Amino acid sequence: MHTYPTQAVILAGGQGSRLRPYTDDRPKPMVEIPGTGTPIIGHQLSWLAAEGVTDAVVSCGHLAEVLQEWLAEAVLPLRVTTAVESEPLGRGGGLKYAAARLPDPSEPWYATNGDIWTRFSLREMAAFHAERDATATLALARPRIPWGAVETDAFGHITDFIESPPSPYLINAGVYVFSPAFTALLPERGDHERTTFPRLARERRLAGYPLPHGAYWRAIDTAKDLAEAAKELDGR
Repeated sequence: MHTYPTQAVILAGGQGSRLRPYTDDRPKPMVEIPGTGTPIIGHQLSWLAAEGVTDAVVSCGHLAEVLQEWLAEAVLPLRVTTAVESEPLGRGGGLKYAAARLPDPSEPWYATNGDIWTRFSLREMAAFHAERDATATLALARPRIPWGAVETDAFGHITDFIESPPSPYLINAGVYVFSPAFTALLPERGDHERTTFPRLARERRLAGYPLPHGAYWRAIDTAKDLAEAAKELDGR
């Protein structure tokens, strides 16, 4: 019988320069998905609550007051606190700073990047993490390549054209399960993906959970991603 995490950190401190002008007056997670009237972080909080999370800490930096104002006025499905960096700590430092505000440091926790919109079973991912006795588990996505692919035969004749095929590589999907011991391994400042994760990988304590077939996942990096997300929402 697994006990599933009930606490989470959302990393919402990025500037989102590639999403300008949408991010001129708001942090990236506060950009609305067209047609929903809800910012990215609102969709994330609903998802986390549906997956059994009762407490979330939002790690803020750039234009934190805009996010805090929205959180204060919105009807939220779980308890939310904010951790505002007075100076940039880097992704790893920001994660550590926010994790210190989780209600129970002796329990596992989820984390998610603040610029993704996804739906899959976090409980299944947590069970995968526990079965492998991992210190950290990353969700892995297989995004579609934005270009059309060309297939050729051994002689060099083109045999087919494939529009936006799935990538042959899995990527870090920006959703995590962490054991309690993970927090102490994070740097005070800097990037955990260049320090903590490689160390855990060498020690075989880092697991990768491929997103189930059909799971929805999209990183919101550009205006085109926003438009695609709205289109996908219409088609679902």
